[in-house]
Amino acid sequence: MIHEDDKYNDRIIDTEDLIPDDEPVFLIRAQDILSGDIVREYATRYEGISNQLGTDNSEKVKSIRKHSRLMDEWKKKKLAD
Repeated sequence: MIHEDDKYNDRIIDTEDLIPDDEPVFLIRAQDILSGDIVREYATRYEGISNQLGTDNSEKVKSIRKHSRLMDEWKKKKLAD
């Protein structure tokens, strides 16, 4: 997998080889000021597409939104590295 920030390439690994070596990935940490908002927006878009496809992913959407709240509650906030 290819991280946006090279410093993560050797630190965050896929031990089960589920992500191809050439697939770009993006990591958002809770300490990022934008994290909760970005993850909430993802949940909204995920829900919209799920509805368009006629699939019920309400539990997944709830889980994503819960995670966004955990990110909001994280005390150490700054712009991403």
